[in-house]
Amino acid sequence: MPIENKDVTWVEEPIIGFWEATFLPAIIEGLKTTVKHVTNYQPTTEFFPEEKPTLPLHYRGVHRLNRDDQGRVKCVACMMCATACPANCITIQGAQAPWEDRDKYPSSFEIDELRCIFCGMCEEACPVDAIELTHLYDLTGFTRDEMLFDKEKLLGVFDQTKDTGYDPVRTHRGRLGPASDFEQLPSLSPATSVQSDDRSARSSSSGVIQGRAVMPSSWESVNDKIEKGK
Repeated sequence: MPIENKDVTWVEEPIIGFWEATFLPAIIEGLKTTVKHVTNYQPTTEFFPEEKPTLPLHYRGVHRLNRDDQGRVKCVACMMCATACPANCITIQGAQAPWEDRDKYPSSFEIDELRCIFCGMCEEACPVDAIELTHLYDLTGFTRDEMLFDKEKLLGVFDQTKDTGYDPVRTHRGRLGPASDFEQLPSLSPATSVQSDDRSARSSSSGVIQGRAVMPSSWESVNDKIEKGK
């Protein structure tokens, strides 16, 4: 559709005069704003620590390791949080789990709170909702070693915050989390179609996921199937 002149608003470039070129009008306007704030001074004072601040719901504070319904640590030592951490502040050592419903658990779990940037990527990456950030903000210590939170200290934060109302356990999917709901993964087809006369198609390879679905030979057939579905 062509654009008509009535649909366009033409803005002419303002002409800068002598006074505008000296920047004196802009300085005067800035001083007026400063004087207005000085004469109408209304400070907002919070008497911390006697009065605790009201934090937003999305505030990210001290970490915690969640427990499952049996009081065990939810973490399965998959290393996803340590891999996603941009500050490289999470150290995990996995071991064979003493329980039958999982393969691994963290024998050692440590977070360097001084190095952490509290981005929340660890709790986003965790497949079993084992690690979460709480509303605890008054994080202090006399030495750097005191700011290294090990597994027992992180579990202690969970015991301290789970019943406060500010940091409830967010998910209860499955015994361990959402990843524990998958008992059997569905079969998948290769991402690309393979011609029958290709050498790679003659022998089975461990890098190919075998499946029953047949991939279309071209993107046109995909569009045809989409049109038929409509």
